[in-house]
Amino acid sequence: MFKNFIQKKLEKYTQKYIAKHRPKIVFVTGSVGKTTTKLAIATILNEKYRVRVHAGNHNTHLSVPLAILGINYPDNIRSLGAWLKVRRASLKRIKSKTNDCDVIVQELGTDKPGDILYFGTYLAGDIAVVTAVSPEHMEYFDSLDLIAQEELAVSNFSGLTMINRDDIAPEFAKYITTPHIDTYGLGGVAEYRFETSDKSLLGANGQMIMPGQEPLKLTLKVSSESGVKAVVAAAAVASRLGVDVEQIKAGAAKITNAPGRMNILAGLRESVIIDDTYNSSPLAVEAALQALYSESAPQRIAILGDMNEMGGVSAPEHEKIGRLCNPSLLDWVITVGPQSHEHLAPAAILQGCQVKSFNDPISAGAFAHSVLGKNAVVLAKGSQNGIFVEEALKILLHNSEDETQLVRQSPAWLEKKHKQFDKF
Repeated sequence: MFKNFIQKKLEKYTQKYIAKHRPKIVFVTGSVGKTTTKLAIATILNEKYRVRVHAGNHNTHLSVPLAILGINYPDNIRSLGAWLKVRRASLKRIKSKTNDCDVIVQELGTDKPGDILYFGTYLAGDIAVVTAVSPEHMEYFDSLDLIAQEELAVSNFSGLTMINRDDIAPEFAKYITTPHIDTYGLGGVAEYRFETSDKSLLGANGQMIMPGQEPLKLTLKVSSESGVKAVVAAAAVASRLGVDVEQIKAGAAKITNAPGRMNILAGLRESVIIDDTYNSSPLAVEAALQALYSESAPQRIAILGDMNEMGGVSAPEHEKIGRLCNPSLLDWVITVGPQSHEHLAPAAILQGCQVKSFNDPISAGAFAHSVLGKNAVVLAKGSQNGIFVEEALKILLHNSEDETQLVRQSPAWLEKKHKQFDKF
């Protein structure tokens, strides 16, 4: 009851703040890539506007209002005193005579059907970006069709909806409730797209295609498909909000990979680590593997952890990833977690891969260290709770100081991992 009371109060404060200060609002939803896309949008918009964006994934019914208001989430959500401080901060935001931001870029998340649509009961956006429709939270969603309905529900309360044409199947267009749609992606049919001329792990060169504009030549500091798509989405939003092409170019050049999201780290023995450990889902694993396969290296290693929240489709989705493991392009597949051991590993073995499975990331990292060759490329990918593949990387890093670039390294997270893994 207390939590519901607080949530309703925050929603009212948010409505009052928006009504008084009238910032532009950009929503980001989708099965994968929300935080990466949100931060890319904010980076380009910063070239012209004052932007509010939360660096983390504050996308729940309780955290979204706080992120919009620009107020820190309380450490102790059960503390009345903490929420009284939040109330004072909210009222101060509302009563301020000056607006402290021009645009708010806000991620919206879902755990169950109806979550996205609920945001529309008190919020309205100028632009919504939908990054993908793929398996997620499958313990609550019975099908991709239901996921599509959920993620695309943001179009009900947004003026313009931007759809990732590459990762949202055309048949789901029936769930878009507005004629005001733009598309983006890497394919030739999207209105906003990036045509790559060359790339490496450290970046990509090419040109951005935007309606009514000459092709814009760009040099990016990201090269993965997910990273480049985020840049395209950001350029599309910026263009729609009146950012000129030179500002878009300058902002796009500043976009980098966030920790745990296709971030490139230096490993032992002159190896390269692709750190994609923030979270994991089928679409994201497939994209990460393709990025690994595209790299020329004497040795390629994939450390793949369980994909959580797959519900009843966990077995076939893990098996699918196992079948994507190519023995001609992978020297080792190292798995972390019971689902990967039971379903991914056997499928990869049938493909002809060398596979080693572990229950914890520390053991997986130790094994990877034992087989690591010079100039290898290592991909690390997995979900968080119970898996934490980022811990496998600590033994592989060239410089221990780079541990600060790994995800979930706060004292609270480390304590949680310590309790979970005897070897931590």
